[in-house]
Amino acid sequence: MDFFARQAQVRTSTHLLVGLFALAIVAIVVAVDVLVLLVFGWHWTADPVGYRHRLLVFSTLGTLALICGCALFRIQTLSEGGSAVAEGVGGIPVPPDVDDAQLKQLRNVVEEVAIASGTPVPDIYVMPQEAGINAFAAGYSPSDAAICVTQGCLDHLTRDELQGVIAHEFSHVLNGDMRLNIRLMGLLFGIMALSVIGRQFAWFDASATWSESERQLSRKAFSWMAGLALIVIGSIGYFFGRLIQSAVARERESLADASAVQFTRQTAGIAGALKKIAVIPEGSLLRVANRHEVAHMMFGEVDAFNSWFATHPPLMQRIRTLEPWFRAQELEKLKQTLTPPPPEDHTDDVQPEEKKELPPLEWPGAAVVAAPAIVDASVAAAAATPVATAPQQGAFQHASATHQSIPASLIRAARQPEPALALSLALAVSAHEDVRPAQQRLIADALGDDVWSAVEALVLDEQSLTPSQRMPLVALSLPALKQLAPGRLETLRGTLDAVVNVDPRVELDEYCLVRLLRMYLREAAKPNSARAEGQKKLPACRDSVALVCAVVAVYGSDDDAGARRAWQAAMNEAFPGGIFTWQTLPVEWQVQFDRALDDLDGLLPVAKEIVIQSLLSAIRADGVVTSTEKELLRVVCASLHCPVPQQPETRAA
Repeated sequence: MDFFARQAQVRTSTHLLVGLFALAIVAIVVAVDVLVLLVFGWHWTADPVGYRHRLLVFSTLGTLALICGCALFRIQTLSEGGSAVAEGVGGIPVPPDVDDAQLKQLRNVVEEVAIASGTPVPDIYVMPQEAGINAFAAGYSPSDAAICVTQGCLDHLTRDELQGVIAHEFSHVLNGDMRLNIRLMGLLFGIMALSVIGRQFAWFDASATWSESERQLSRKAFSWMAGLALIVIGSIGYFFGRLIQSAVARERESLADASAVQFTRQTAGIAGALKKIAVIPEGSLLRVANRHEVAHMMFGEVDAFNSWFATHPPLMQRIRTLEPWFRAQELEKLKQTLTPPPPEDHTDDVQPEEKKELPPLEWPGAAVVAAPAIVDASVAAAAATPVATAPQQGAFQHASATHQSIPASLIRAARQPEPALALSLALAVSAHEDVRPAQQRLIADALGDDVWSAVEALVLDEQSLTPSQRMPLVALSLPALKQLAPGRLETLRGTLDAVVNVDPRVELDEYCLVRLLRMYLREAAKPNSARAEGQKKLPACRDSVALVCAVVAVYGSDDDAGARRAWQAAMNEAFPGGIFTWQTLPVEWQVQFDRALDDLDGLLPVAKEIVIQSLLSAIRADGVVTSTEKELLRVVCASLHCPVPQQPETRAA
């Protein structure tokens, strides 16, 4: 599947639907203006035209202020990110060290998908009272995301099916759906505020007593009718808002299904989950009271909606998009044989005490997996991607092997707040013994001697890691780091920079780790400040593209001539027909590289695709892909908030 092209297609239709949402709000404002004119515009004044104009201005601004104010209030209540949404629907956090086999399996699946997709591990929640099969992802950015699954997922799904559901939710994270979902929740809340105010008007003035004068009764009746009109206007606005919200959700769900196929490299998992939704009595339904507020974020329908309000395509349509040969009659057979599966005895669900070597992976030639002719184009493209860029063994198998190979002591440290802080610093400590004393003083002065002792205890284990293991540890540690107090997080960020800058010989792996940590911690500290979709075009960032491609070319090549060839190939991919002059990479390139990545993050999504393809051209220029190149590519993709292309590792850095 062409992630960026499919994303651009869905984004175009989403923009249209969001535009309709804005038109619906305009229509509500006009309706309220008409109501105000009918109620108050008949009063006689010396300047009736001016009076009505002022009345309309007051009404328009007041209505917009009410809708926008309530929407902003609701969005602000969700400003803590995905965790606030998950807890708002009854989600309970999954602790890092659990004995329950189902929860342990869930945590390992989520961590594997995060490693495979190049995103930080989200907060993990379970809705224990919900027997239906459902899940959702929420948050403003990958760094503050939360994934919440129902108990029904744990009770009914196999490991592969659970993996398919989680991959579907991760695609919402990578497709940028979460910020849009939170804003739609806020706008609907703002529209509903009109109905709430109308009910207050009608309730307060509905009661009349015989002792009241005719004038008082008339005023109460008038007020009651105005309240009733506001209820009608608010309800109609909410009706159309829900219609548009549902249409947006259906577009995004189709993309998420296709993306899940791309992540997992198989359709059986997500298709199996959809089939079980179709046959178990609870389906995907939720019982929580505010389920409609999050309906557009869920894996399946939360209620028995009609087709207008459905937030997802029909189940059979989703299943047959994935498996065109499937027939509805087969659901009855599945229903007869279905029993809740026990948690599977998967080797990666229990961390080994000793470090294991990463098993070798074989990368066959570019054989193509045939896709049925009638399958949905996006899913067919995902299934037909050459295995040269999507390994036959799959990114998940590689992620699982990486997950298993990390020492258990480091996994435990990554899952607890204070040990995760020490682990982050241990990853940044230099391998050069001559700078260790200065780094020790910095850490001890900023955070205390006890923290340095914890860092020192982790350094030996950490230095035995390969780059393919170090980067996932950063992703694994983020949920624990987010539990630290804001002041302590800020101290950690400053200390990381100081520790790295002690040594003028900044190693590439140290830079990559600190860059990722800084970015994750910054976005996690202020979730709603994460950058929205960029608007820049590629020519505006030509210098930044040249620098980023130069860094990848230099660190991925054995000599200067090879670096120049790789850089030239990348620039030709980004700017066909252009004339480029090679410039030697500056000695202290890290600050410029940081600025370049921040600049490129402001690009349009289609332009980001060109940048990623250019980097792949540089990486492939010498016919091999090193672990160093993969590490840099992961950092660039994370900085651009893009999925990591799947690349085989053919020789060591």
